[in-house]
Formats: sequence, structure tokens, C-alpha cells
Amino acid sequence: MKNTIRVLGLDVSKSSVSACLLLEKPDEPRQFYYNYNFLKLFADKEGIKTLLELRPDVVLLEPTGTNYSRIWKEHLEKVGIKVLHVGHKELRNYRAYHLGLPDKDDNADSLALACYWFDYNHLSNRFVANLNSQIIRVRELVLRLEHLNRIQSPIINRLRQDLAWQFPEAALITSKRGKDGLTPLLWGWIAKLRDSRKYDAFYKRSIGLGLEQSTRDRALLLCNLQQQEFTVESELQQLLSEACFVPYYKVFNKFCFGSRLSSILIAHIYPLEIFLKDGKPEIKICRGRISGKPTKHHISLRKFQKTLGMAPSQEQSGDKRAVKANNGSKLCRKALWQWVFATLEPRKRKVKNEIINTLCTYLDAEKASGKPVQLIRSRVAARAVKLLFRELVKELNDANSTD
Repeated sequence: MKNTIRVLGLDVSKSSVSACLLLEKPDEPRQFYYNYNFLKLFADKEGIKTLLELRPDVVLLEPTGTNYSRIWKEHLEKVGIKVLHVGHKELRNYRAYHLGLPDKDDNADSLALACYWFDYNHLSNRFVANLNSQIIRVRELVLRLEHLNRIQSPIINRLRQDLAWQFPEAALITSKRGKDGLTPLLWGWIAKLRDSRKYDAFYKRSIGLGLEQSTRDRALLLCNLQQQEFTVESELQQLLSEACFVPYYKVFNKFCFGSRLSSILIAHIYPLEIFLKDGKPEIKICRGRISGKPTKHHISLRKFQKTLGMAPSQEQSGDKRAVKANNGSKLCRKALWQWVFATLEPRKRKVKNEIINTLCTYLDAEKASGKPVQLIRSRVAARAVKLLFRELVKELNDANSTD
């Protein structure tokens, strides 16, 4: 007799989950939705206890909202329950077009997650790849760094506005944290964490109205945030010093990626094998929709571009046709755009190699055509991603062949 699999769909909210336990896929999911008694479990001791008492064999979640789902995932895996993730876009399409469920709500999502397993459990590529604990931690630290960087900007802006009338001689001075984590001299001096004869002398001769306590408090907050940033960077650097990341950084150096951009990319593309098939880029030959001729579809490259937010998707309605890059990581897309601006665009480029020269030649030609600069930067970043994929595949193949 065939063993019954207990499948649990779990839609996670901020402080609770909607749970749907299935032993088989219902014939009429829409009718089942209206009749089923969905469980709402809260993130407390009683909620975890009730969840484990359901005795699921496999639990399906969406990968979004990892901070909220982490506690549920940890408790499930601690007792040996398998946890799988379904992509947000894939679930949305499955719920609407395959199950015909009502407009999105927590219960509909939990039912769709459970049903999804019965249709696709035999296809591993239908689920988001499970990453090892090391790369999960790298992703957490990368996102934390982005958060710390984002909240510092308004604090610095406010400080400079206040210094414009309290201590104008220092309002435009750039003060950076030392490589050893030492507090920035200007902000540390204002917060009374560091001594400086230089700023003491400036302050005595200042035409400003004097530093207020709120300014010193804000500088202290900034110093604290930068110390947190240094702690995160130190842990991230230690994690990324492992031998498995060496081939990736060897390629990143060819593109002159900084440490911050390199860590962001590693967090999203490691291991590269998740984009490949049997260790090689997947390419399919299909008939072209317009030409009708055999056309190559670079499946692996497309997945790689999409992950980094650089895969354009076509939107057509009637005679209107638009190409946008809405999918993938916004963080990667932003970081790559900044890299184009800071590394490739300056006239006095510090580094010159074959890859940089190729991208700069393309950038200059696009600028000469008079196209909008934002479009040019996006196109250059997209071309860089294609080159990056090619170089990574080549480097990893060479590294594996020498092992």
C-alpha cells in the first residue's frame, strides 16, 4: 500500500502563519478553499507546538520575508521535517492560472503551496535551490550592510545641514572610518569619542554659532552605526576568505569590482552550478517566433541575468511593446549601475584590461549616439553581466580540471 505523504503549505506573515495540510491534491481546489478550516498559528510557544503536532512530512514556504519565516523553518528542520521553497512569481501564476483560486490572501497561498508539491515534487528545478548555511549567512550580512548604509545617509545629511550654521568650516569635510574600524575623526570628535587638535583649532576660530547637544548625539549615533558596519564587514570578509570563493574573486578582479559589489554578487550567484546543467551552460534550440528559423536560447545565461536583475522581459499589448528589467535583485541592479558610473564612466580610468576596454568602448559608442545616459548605463551593465557569466564558467571549469 502506498504511504500517504502529509504536505503542509505555510504562508508566513509578520507574527503568524496560515497553514493548510493535505494528504492529496483536491479535485476542486476552489471549492476546497471555501470549505477547508485553515489554521492560523501565531509565533509563540503554542503556535510552534500546534505546528509540530500536525506531523507534516514536507513543508512548503515562499522564500520572501525570510526574517519572518526563519523561526518556523528552524523549528521544523530541528525535528527533521523537510522544508522546500517555491518562488513568489511561480506560486502566483500557479495559484491564479492552474488552481483558479480567488484573489490573493494568506489562506489561498497556503493551499496553493500544498497543491504545488503534488504537481511538481518530481521536478527539482521547480523549487528554489536550498543554500548551505554559509551562503545564507553571507546573504544576511550583505542585506544588513545595505541597511546600515541606507540609514546612515539621512543622518549624515542632517549633520551637514546643522554644521552649516553651527560649525560651517567642517560642514563639507569628508571623514571616513579607518580600515581597522577606527571611528571617523570628524564625527568621533563631534561625539567626544576622539581628540583632535586640528578640529579644536578650527572650532576656536569658527564663525559658527556653536555645536548643539543634538548634533553631538547624532554624531554619536553615526559612529555607532559605522562600528556595526565594521563588525559586519569583518565577519563577511572572514566567511568569503574560504577557498571555494577564490575562482569567483579571480574573475571579479578582472572587472574591477570592489569588495562590497563582490560580496553582493557572491550572495546571489554562489554556487554557479545552480544555473548550469550537468556542469555546462544549458542551451536549447527552438523555432523563432518571428523568423521561424532554429534559434538558440541560452537558458543558463538567462537565469543568471534574471537573478542579477539584468534580464529584460517583453510586455506587449496591441501595438505597444516595451522591454523592462523588473525581475531579479534590485540590490544587484543598483550596485552594478553604480559600478558602471564609478568605474567605467570616468575619463581617467585607473585600470585597463581587455574586459574593461571592451565595456568602455561600448559605453563610449553608446554615448556618442546620443542615447539617454540611464539607458546607456543599463545596457553596459547588462553586457557586463553576460561577460561575467562567460568568465565565471571558464574559470570554474579550469579550476575543476586542475583539481
